[in-house]
Amino acid sequence: MLREISGTIGLLTDEHDFRTMRHYRSFAFDDYATYLAEVEDVLRARDAQGAFTMLTLFDPAEYAEFCAEQGIDPDSPSSRARFTAEIATTGAAIAYDGQPLTTVIPALMDQAVRSITWELASTLLARLGPCPNCGKDVGHEAFAYARDFLGRILDTAGPGRRQLVCSVSATPESLVAVLRADTDDYGATHLDDAEALEFTTVLALGLTSLPGGLVMRTITPSGAERVCGWQLQAGEPAPLTAGEAFDAYCTDVDSGDPVAPESDVDYCAPPDLGPAAAGLRHHC
Repeated sequence: MLREISGTIGLLTDEHDFRTMRHYRSFAFDDYATYLAEVEDVLRARDAQGAFTMLTLFDPAEYAEFCAEQGIDPDSPSSRARFTAEIATTGAAIAYDGQPLTTVIPALMDQAVRSITWELASTLLARLGPCPNCGKDVGHEAFAYARDFLGRILDTAGPGRRQLVCSVSATPESLVAVLRADTDDYGATHLDDAEALEFTTVLALGLTSLPGGLVMRTITPSGAERVCGWQLQAGEPAPLTAGEAFDAYCTDVDSGDPVAPESDVDYCAPPDLGPAAAGLRHHC
């Protein structure tokens, strides 16, 4: 019977959040290291018994808001369980399969950032409204073109492992999305659907009113590495020169500080995507 019962654990991913939860008398832990050790013991025990467990990100601020909205006591184990069940369906969550928490926590944080990025990018696209010239929804058209543009990039990139980074200037900070795409022995491209959705949404913003850039790193089957990119501007992605690709890849996207270039990397102009990769303005 136990093997058929699934469970969800809300995980506090840093000491600041842990200290916030210690304000509740019903929260029985005194220090963060002990808390993590006990969580890991529970996870390993459930895994050894064949029980399925999901781990989700427990945010104390969101928890307090949830309890206030629901009119329930936040200083209660049942309230924490109720909140955990709620966020497991809407927030970042990872299936536990025996991996250490030192691996789980960064993965959960990364997934949470990706979710926030996608939600904000989707909201900004939705606010664009209809095109004043043709009446079509600009956000929808931008997403469709971004999906087509991404497909053409991957189709012309050649075999190998590829990592694409798209960043756009937004308020209060830039939105950054990463997409990893590999090719198999038959030339087929494989990528994560959730990553692709987030990446395409952020890319669509860069093809409307927000300036940005897209950089692709390719590791070929022979081990050679190439970096190329495009500047994103209103409706027209512009290929970067080799020098511009070098500058883009060797600059920290958050601080703007220079990053030391890697050895044995060829910074080059991107492949020709052909006339079909015309700008978004041709779709309106």
